[in-house]
Amino acid sequence: MRDFQKPGRSVVMSTHGMAATSHPAATQAAVRILEAGGTAMDAAVAACAVQCVVEPGSTGIGGDCFALYSEKGTDNITAYNGAGWAPQATSIDALLAAGEKKQLPRQSPHVVTVPGAVDAWFALTEKFGRLPMGRLLEDAIRFAEQGYAVAPRSGTDWAAQTQLLAATTARDIMLVDGRAPAIGSVHRQPQLGATFRTIAEKGRAGFYEGEVAEDIVSYLRSLGGVHTLEDFATYRGEFVQPVKSAFRDYVVHECPPPGQGIIALLLLNILQGLEPGLDPLSPERLKAEIDATRMAYKMRDALLADPRFANVDVDYLLSQELASQLRSGEFPAQFETSATNAAAEHKDTVYISVVDKDRNCASFINSIFHPFGSGLMAPKSGVLLHNRGQSFELTKGHPNCIGPGKRPLHTIIPGMATKNGKVELVFGVMGGHYQAMGHAHFLSKVIDYGCDVQAASDLPRLFPVPGTDTVEFESTLPQDVKEALEQQGYKLVAPVHSAIGGAQAIKVDWENGVLQGASDHRKDGCAMGVNLA
Repeated sequence: MRDFQKPGRSVVMSTHGMAATSHPAATQAAVRILEAGGTAMDAAVAACAVQCVVEPGSTGIGGDCFALYSEKGTDNITAYNGAGWAPQATSIDALLAAGEKKQLPRQSPHVVTVPGAVDAWFALTEKFGRLPMGRLLEDAIRFAEQGYAVAPRSGTDWAAQTQLLAATTARDIMLVDGRAPAIGSVHRQPQLGATFRTIAEKGRAGFYEGEVAEDIVSYLRSLGGVHTLEDFATYRGEFVQPVKSAFRDYVVHECPPPGQGIIALLLLNILQGLEPGLDPLSPERLKAEIDATRMAYKMRDALLADPRFANVDVDYLLSQELASQLRSGEFPAQFETSATNAAAEHKDTVYISVVDKDRNCASFINSIFHPFGSGLMAPKSGVLLHNRGQSFELTKGHPNCIGPGKRPLHTIIPGMATKNGKVELVFGVMGGHYQAMGHAHFLSKVIDYGCDVQAASDLPRLFPVPGTDTVEFESTLPQDVKEALEQQGYKLVAPVHSAIGGAQAIKVDWENGVLQGASDHRKDGCAMGVNLA
């Protein structure tokens, strides 16, 4: 229970449904869909579509999507991989010959893989939804065409990307007189609204074929990209089997590679062999989390890749033998690598958690990677394109080396945790490659320390930045804890952004028939429940 004399948020309680997102308009859209009889997946897609408009720096239909779904809250969970793949004409030799070095530039057309989000929305709602896509897109269309008020966190992140947006076709839509729209001002995206209408009318083909696809492909090719209309028309995401691992008396479920959910499980396996202690913010506990994260992320950078092109040994990564070895501070010599996936530094995305009256559970995440992605916007359709291809390695022979039809290592990871065969936690943490640590940090606080889902989200965060000797820390970390960590040799620095990540979560209380929702104070959003049938 939180201290009511201190600033904070209470857990939101409801009985007939719950949605938690990082923007109030998106949460409200999800609740309206639940009240109209839609499923948790219907509500998640409706909320995400709204966020593609009102949180344009964090997500969009020019990005990718992953999801976990449970029908009626059972532990028979379905995963969906909506990661885009590189064009078939992609050539590592051509890129190296053109002078590309360790990493592709953020505004290179080669960082834009075929966006997977829209395909994912249709695949997921066709399997798990009740309402037509046109109904799910109504709020997004209205906000795009009629306008929305720019929220504080969204507006702050927007202003930080002014230089990026001013250098691309996005300037005409995303800037006002050369500046980011002011917080509290009304902004519109009519081109995007028209694209949503096309998708509502023509379905999946409204994005991957016809005028929208033609606009995106012709724009990217004008910049030197090798995308084709066939790359778009033939793209498909896929339903996949989740990866899972036990943590205490729970089972944690994640999407499989190329997402880094398996690294969250590896990190939990390392922590499981340690006594948590009484204080979640003790220097001893935080030191253990920092050291475990460094080891787990080194394994990520060495091995994680598209399993269609590389052998990603899931059993080995989830083995107790590996966890024990890493826990002791010994890293397997055969996997030493100079790769650090620097492009994956924690950035922006949106995570959505929804549970409906039938206890169908949706854990849903959609991203354009860095704030405003590549900054490249298809001029007629208003589709802002992601830069996920920056997560590819440019070292020939590396499992995650860029190649035709290949998906890059992915940071975005939705999560679920089950207990006694039922879903108890539907959760996710935004923030690029912080997310694997964020999952482990959040679950440990709920399971090891008994925090409610809001209190677990509220606690100060740390993140050891891969490939560096620094540990980012939030200003809310107690001073004595900071000093104790520094005395042990850790180099603590302020985050690149004003806060580390952002979380949403719903806990299902099966005994009382109650849902408990949380939304991170680091973002603009909220959790909201449905209390009437």
